[in-house]
Amino acid sequence: MSDFLVIDAGVRQLQARFIDAAWRQDANEFAACFTADGVWKIAGMEIKGRAAIAEACRTLLGRCERVQLILMPPILEVTADGAIGRSHVTEFAKMRDGSSAMTFGIYHDRFAQEDGRWRYRSRHWSFAYRGPADLSAPFVDTPDFGPFPGFPGPDEPTYVRPS
Repeated sequence: MSDFLVIDAGVRQLQARFIDAAWRQDANEFAACFTADGVWKIAGMEIKGRAAIAEACRTLLGRCERVQLILMPPILEVTADGAIGRSHVTEFAKMRDGSSAMTFGIYHDRFAQEDGRWRYRSRHWSFAYRGPADLSAPFVDTPDFGPFPGFPGPDEPTYVRPS
């Protein structure tokens, strides 16, 4: 079997673990999806390391009663030190206050193998929409990094939904 197929299968298993951890609100398993020195860039924050990622997960997912993530199959490119990828994401969230929202965005990922598992070395969330499922809220004007493997630069911020 080719290296690409092995990496693709490993990345898809990683995505499945990530989705499952978010659904179960298991912050430790969520953080275990990242390398020990992993970086999660989301909502204007840059969170480094598993302990900090677990704490951020507790805070962010703690606002939700349930979150269902739907990740599209990743576009992947094998690199010398792992892989890079792009996955389109739809999120349905029921908040603890009874409200709900649908979110669209794109994760730009760097993957590495650590301790026999594929993990996120870094995740950069490109936010596009959050609002009612009827899409009546405005989409956010965020950068388009072009066709894959277009990728945000290391200093590219993530964006926060408008209030």
